[in-house]
Amino acid sequence: MNIAYWIVAGLLALFYFYAGTLKVIRSRDHLRPMMAWVDRMPLPALRALGAVEILGAAGLILPPLTGTAPWLAPAAAVGFVLLQTGAIAVHLTGEDRGITLNVGLTATAAVTVWLATRP
Repeated sequence: MNIAYWIVAGLLALFYFYAGTLKVIRSRDHLRPMMAWVDRMPLPALRALGAVEILGAAGLILPPLTGTAPWLAPAAAVGFVLLQTGAIAVHLTGEDRGITLNVGLTATAAVTVWLATRP
């Protein structure tokens, strides 16, 4: 893997590990100021989303680092593109129309897919 992959994937993994951990351990009341959409989602789904984000972050880093199942890194990045596509839809269908971060994360995950599949 090249340096560009490690920089982009590392930053993306840090973001998703942090965001996923918050969704797994914090209450709705603590998440609401950061994530206005949490009231529209059942709590088990919110916790599951956090777990998926944590696992995806691990999928970006661990396979290339260990050399085991290297196909998991681009798969995790594609998963984040799909996750953010869904997040944009959730934001646009609710009162929260702020999708700038989601568009940026989608683009970053797409770049990560490209970097992970380069020879």
